[in-house]
Formats: sequence, C-alpha cells, structure tokens
Amino acid sequence: MAVRMRLRRVGRKHQPAFRIVVADSEAPRDGRFVELIGHYYPRGKREQIELDKEKALAWLARGATPSETVASLLRKAGCFAADLP
Repeated sequence: MAVRMRLRRVGRKHQPAFRIVVADSEAPRDGRFVELIGHYYPRGKREQIELDKEKALAWLARGATPSETVASLLRKAGCFAADLP
C-alpha cells in the first residue's frame, strides 16, 4: 500500500480549510484516511499551519510521500528540509 501525505478539504463554500492527512494513494481526496496529522487554514490575515511534527516525521521515516503542497507546508513548519526529486 503506497501512502501519501496530502490535504483533505473541509469548511464552507468560499471559506476553505484543509486537514493534513496520511492516506492511501488510491483513496479519493476527501475519502478515507489513515491518520490526521494537522490542519491548514489558508484564509485570514495570516495563513495558519497546525502540525503534529512528531507524527509527520514518523510517517516520513516510514516512507510516506508528501504531495507538493504538503511538502511546502512541511518546509514552512520546519519538518521537511530535503527537496523532493
């Protein structure tokens, strides 16, 4: 089972909020996920990133591949320094 770290959209119309989840790569975007590791709120005066760094690092160590957006969020949070190939 290939595992990816990606965003799951929640929130109202025109007010998006996202959960950062670990999910099977073949699962739908807002479908079943393995674990919730954080939240991302892009709206507001400053975008907010709430992330459980220990869980994120543990999943990266297990081989989970982050999406491009999640990789940039992990870099902003200080969890993911390596550039993706």
